[in-house]
Amino acid sequence: MLTKGLPRGWIFGFAISFALTMMLTWSLVYLLVKGTGIWGINIPIGWGFAIINFVWWIGIGHAGTLISAVLLLFRQDWRTSINRFAEAMTLFAVACAGIFPLMHMGRPWLAYWMVPYPNTMAIWPQFRSALVWDVFAVSTYASVSLLFWYVGLVPDLATLRDRAQNKYSKFAFGVFALGWRNSARHWHRYHRAYLLLAALATPLVVSVHTIVGFDFATSLIPGWHNTMFPPYFVAGAVFSGFAMVATLSIPLRYIYNLQDFITERHLDNMGKVMLATGLMVAYGYVMEGFYAWYSANEYETYMQVNRMVGPYAPAYWALIFCNIIVPQLLWSHKCRTTPWILFLITLVISVGMWLERFVIVVTSLHRDFLPSSWDMYYPTAWDWMTYIGTIGLFFALLFIFIRILPMISLFEMRELVEQTTKAAEAVQSPENAGPDSPARRK
Repeated sequence: MLTKGLPRGWIFGFAISFALTMMLTWSLVYLLVKGTGIWGINIPIGWGFAIINFVWWIGIGHAGTLISAVLLLFRQDWRTSINRFAEAMTLFAVACAGIFPLMHMGRPWLAYWMVPYPNTMAIWPQFRSALVWDVFAVSTYASVSLLFWYVGLVPDLATLRDRAQNKYSKFAFGVFALGWRNSARHWHRYHRAYLLLAALATPLVVSVHTIVGFDFATSLIPGWHNTMFPPYFVAGAVFSGFAMVATLSIPLRYIYNLQDFITERHLDNMGKVMLATGLMVAYGYVMEGFYAWYSANEYETYMQVNRMVGPYAPAYWALIFCNIIVPQLLWSHKCRTTPWILFLITLVISVGMWLERFVIVVTSLHRDFLPSSWDMYYPTAWDWMTYIGTIGLFFALLFIFIRILPMISLFEMRELVEQTTKAAEAVQSPENAGPDSPARRK
């Protein structure tokens, strides 16, 4: 951050991420030249990887808002060590997610048609379109998340400004610190703004992925026309989001020797959240099968049977293994607190949640009401290049963030240490040392 030179590990990781980002750039430029026909989409499967990866990335971004806003309002101090890079992860995931619907439009230079800007012809967007809902939801989510992340950074930016030796770094940090001088008035306004933004961001955890669930639930396609999708998608987003937070925090904890900051308690709590939300996702899978049977609708029944024994059955059973069977290991305290075991579990969950979006999108579209329109979906090399390229973009942005800004909130850690020290001193004080002291009675 303030040290000179770049670690070799950082250079190696950033080089790989940057190379993948260049692959993404190449695939997007070729897409603009040739059109969406280079993807594997066809007549029944008109969305393909674009919507699969969009929903997957939006889900990953949910954990940052949940950790930062919801846990802040509930006064959960364990969020302090992981909230900063979780918030950054949210911004980078939303940036990756926004690429897919934009490019899927075919003519992305006309994307402003989705925004109800004032115009003399009064040509407003179609507000019954799921694409317009996504524009409003994602743009609001990105804006509030960016403000929340930046406001939380201001005290730390002032610390970097005061300690920077390079005049250019001092100037840059000073500009973004907004004149912070650590006064009581500054702290008062900071806490009010931070809590207000947390209160605004909390409903977004539910609303954004609810709207993404509406993209499917408002259609008449078997497997999509389901009122369970909004809460089911929210639980899945938190599930995959916390898996990604753990996937990132465990290597960072090892590489930067952060065992005193990201403790076993943090790993344990993240494992418990993943276990709880994983059980919600498992309940959703069970209910999908129950609805198909209980509705006595031949199309819904065939959709469910086709998922289990049809051409995409391996993907379906793989997601069941990844999202239901493997997370049951999180019942074990040892699995939750052993870093390498938890890391492997989170990788499996991330794969399983991607497979879930693949199965929901493809198996419901490739065989719908009209057998003459049935077809298979095979992603092309350009689909994979775009998807893997966004992973490279995500990690490239993460490497830059780790290098320039503190990955752990400095001032919140100082506050937490001071509170812990005062509490320990109060317990050890002479008046609280006796068996009948107030501290002992508590």
